[in-house]
Amino acid sequence: MADIMLDLETLGTRPGCVILTLGAVKFDPYSLQEPGPGIYFRVDVDEQTALGREVQEDTLAWWISQADDIREEALGENERVSLDTLYRDLNRFLVGANNIWAQGPLFDFAILENLYRQMGWPTPWQYWQIRDSRTLFGVHGDPRVKGKAGLHNALEDCVSQATAVQQVYNKLGIQKQ
Repeated sequence: MADIMLDLETLGTRPGCVILTLGAVKFDPYSLQEPGPGIYFRVDVDEQTALGREVQEDTLAWWISQADDIREEALGENERVSLDTLYRDLNRFLVGANNIWAQGPLFDFAILENLYRQMGWPTPWQYWQIRDSRTLFGVHGDPRVKGKAGLHNALEDCVSQATAVQQVYNKLGIQKQ
């Protein structure tokens, strides 16, 4: 069993906002072994807006101001998956996870839980599985390189965050119980 790092890119910061992309990777926080395998979804925006999910204008303006490749990856229409596909494949990926991490649970988990509730789906995690890398990095220090390429790609962010959790655990000597 492994831990999972999860990351969303969205069109807002509130729980009912549209999800643009979702990435997740499996990793062992007690090891320095490279995270993987991962999954990545570009989620159907039209399906979400038809359900009344929110697009915040300031967030959309921020995405539009990003570099062309970052903007296209987030907002481009190619290879979008349905909410049903996201639900089925993400749930399958999460089976057997020890803990599920995010960079701040009041963002990623709140948005996903809101979507699951809206769709009438049970969440595929328990409250006690949620872990927060932002708090860990705030207490210890964040080992990630600032300004690294690949920012705002949900899968690349997951790899970066998972690797940083591993580095902090290693530096603190945290061992599997």
